[in-house]
Amino acid sequence: MVDILLFGHKSKPQVDLGDLKTEKDHLISFLQVNLKAPTTLIGNKLTVESETVSPQELQRLVTKFIYKRNINNTYYVSLDGSTVKVNIFKGAEKKDKEKKSGMHQTASQSWGL
Repeated sequence: MVDILLFGHKSKPQVDLGDLKTEKDHLISFLQVNLKAPTTLIGNKLTVESETVSPQELQRLVTKFIYKRNINNTYYVSLDGSTVKVNIFKGAEKKDKEKKSGMHQTASQSWGL
């Protein structure tokens, strides 16, 4: 993939953390350890301050993180130019809220509680 050259500079790869909520800090630490390159967090975008890291390599690492944390049923990774985006599947937010509602009434009744 050819990066767009603006004013003679190659664009640096970024990770858009927009949809990632609770795992954001873990992902940042994971990338810093595995990339061994300085990163800058501005808002919801993490920029890798290295011109040797490709967007494809960054996408591979973010995807690896998603699978290692076992959140691949909630989140997926896409590549848009030099930006890796972490997206949430539609309907995944509703499932998370349902899981946190507690024990189902029939389950507690069957245990005699």
